[in-house]
Amino acid sequence: MDTTVLPIVLGMLDRAVAWLVADGREGQWGTEPWSTRPEAVDHVETVLRNGHVRLAEIDGEPAGVCVASNTPSAYVPAVDEPEWFVNLLVTDRRFAGAGVGAALIRDVRREAAVRDAGLVRVDCYAGGDGALVRQYEALGFTPTATFFVDRPGQPPWPGRLLEWRPN
Repeated sequence: MDTTVLPIVLGMLDRAVAWLVADGREGQWGTEPWSTRPEAVDHVETVLRNGHVRLAEIDGEPAGVCVASNTPSAYVPAVDEPEWFVNLLVTDRRFAGAGVGAALIRDVRREAAVRDAGLVRVDCYAGGDGALVRQYEALGFTPTATFFVDRPGQPPWPGRLLEWRPN
């Protein structure tokens, strides 16, 4: 793993948490910055180490990151076909609305084709007003399942699994 990527990704995640909290969306990632939670830092390190990392830039500045692999998140059931799974996708809030997430998803689809994976899946937060699910739907994904992730001492995390297949 390129060790320079970790602080960049954690910075993006921290800014996303601050934005979510300011917008009243604490349910997605909580209220504490990722960089201050050792278990969250460990999780990001693992995802970066085990996945295919794409860092998007705008004018030489990191604008978003996507990590994908052929292994879904631990709480997502495996499938019996080649897939490319989006393990992490975050756009730096400084570049919100610039199409960074959409560009990274297009890249995921291209990479899936190179790897002969006819299925691209992603899971996301399904709580709140459902805005994140709608965002993935706008990017061409179809919801396929709803699930909950148990978290000790906290309410279960509501998730949605979505998929995309080429025509």
